Amino acid sequence: MGNFLNPDKENSFITLANRKNKYLFVDKTNFIEITNNRLNEDNRFLAVTRPRRFGKTVTADMLLAYYSKKYDGKKIFDELDISKKDSYEQHLNKYNVIYIDMNSIKDKFISYKSDKTLYIEAIDDIVDFLQYIVIKELKENKNYAEQIEKEPLIGKKSLSSALEVVCKYTGEPFIFIMDEWDLIYREYRNETALQEKFIEFLRGLFKSKSGQGCFALAYLTGILPIKKYNSQSTLNNFKEYNMLTPEPFETYFGFTEEEVAEIVKSPDCTLSYQELKKWYKGYKLNGIDIYNPNSVVFAVSRNECISYWSKTSSNEEVVRLINMDFDGIKNDVMNLIEGARVVFDFSNFQNDMVTINNKNDVFSLLVCLGYLGCSDVGGDGNYKQAYVPNKEIKYALMGIIKGQEWFERIENIKRSESLLKAILELDATTVATLIQEVHNSPAVSLLDYNDEESLTYCVMTGLLWSTLGKYITRREEQAGKGRADLVYEPMLNGTTPLILIEFKYDSSAEEAIAQIKKQEYFKRYSGQYRNIIIVGINYSTKTKDHQCLIEKLD
Repeated sequence: MGNFLNPDKENSFITLANRKNKYLFVDKTNFIEITNNRLNEDNRFLAVTRPRRFGKTVTADMLLAYYSKKYDGKKIFDELDISKKDSYEQHLNKYNVIYIDMNSIKDKFISYKSDKTLYIEAIDDIVDFLQYIVIKELKENKNYAEQIEKEPLIGKKSLSSALEVVCKYTGEPFIFIMDEWDLIYREYRNETALQEKFIEFLRGLFKSKSGQGCFALAYLTGILPIKKYNSQSTLNNFKEYNMLTPEPFETYFGFTEEEVAEIVKSPDCTLSYQELKKWYKGYKLNGIDIYNPNSVVFAVSRNECISYWSKTSSNEEVVRLINMDFDGIKNDVMNLIEGARVVFDFSNFQNDMVTINNKNDVFSLLVCLGYLGCSDVGGDGNYKQAYVPNKEIKYALMGIIKGQEWFERIENIKRSESLLKAILELDATTVATLIQEVHNSPAVSLLDYNDEESLTYCVMTGLLWSTLGKYITRREEQAGKGRADLVYEPMLNGTTPLILIEFKYDSSAEEAIAQIKKQEYFKRYSGQYRNIIIVGINYSTKTKDHQCLIEKLD
């Protein structure tokens, strides 16, 4: 059983494919048909990058199980979609596969460095170590070892030369798969010399004509796109498919709307499609809506929609980026959380964690990390529109922001706190004034502000920060003889008032208050809460003003 050459142990894809509860397995095996069509072609060098927990490793493991000579692929794939394709059996388990998981390499290197008795001459860093241990495993094959030893120029750590020798001997090109290809750029971010050495290693593998001939397919996957130096990719023979330029692989990483709709049909799924949509949808790849697959699987298996993102990903990088505060980026992020969109140019992004020179670079990196979604805005193709994709990411970002020392000094926060304070103090005039300010903010579109739904969104935006962790927000809540437009229910039942809000459009705040009383929305809560505040809000298209009335029920 090898670790790098044709590893044959059960992996993440095989585990998923063998699950009895098939609703948690979404068949993405048609991706193999795409890679089959590229075998030995000029476009056989692929780099597919996505945020954490978007199915990258599962896909890499799927390719390994399909191509490697060490697996019995028919037992794995015969009932899956790829089995219906003409190329299925032609390439099934026909290749020697070099599979490198950079996380595994890092762990092995850390162990190696910590034990001085393991020291090997000419191994100075993780790149040397990577080449050494893969060559060492190649040489466990007696025939390969004989060929490698015949070539004295290979030395101890030239993986590219070793693979060329083996390929020449066998006449068979390799499939090369590298998971977490960008680990050195993320975890050794300030070691420029190491990064340059690593990219030269990859160039040695894939750029020379003799090297290219060793590979029927090369597949890199990770979070960051391939590193640029100025405007050029360091591996320009690779075709890249990332969050900024995903086509035509939009649907193979993450879940589509159709796939989630099938998931919720399972009798084992107690969550509604609308719940999953609100929490995890929103990554728009070339116009196609994609759900975070890891979060959907967690939510369905645990029957609970919460933010799983913060439990699986580090926030330190986001904190660092926001605190750079290029061109007022703190305020931009606040507005994004509240629903605004920000246009940025990704053309000069260097695809690393360090060369961050302006707001455009920050937004480009946040999109690659999955903290922002993006959509096209037309033009020359270099511009995207950033937005917060869903409720899960919104809550993750809000948690990050609230932990910063500057949080309470931001105008959005001050306004939100003032708005809640004015409601609790029955100050209707101030409430109307502050809602007008929210209405005029970047987070609320004036063009769409034309009904009670838009008015509801405006008020929720205004109260977003001040009610976080204090109130549960409910819309169209069944109460009394009808449905209350908006309810803020205290998380802790004490003296904190429950807030009932009714909206009117081109009517009056008086009518809104009268409706609350007539429909008795408050009766559902009167036995539980001693303090109930009712709020009526109206927007006039004629005057472009908001009107507010507030009463405290006895």
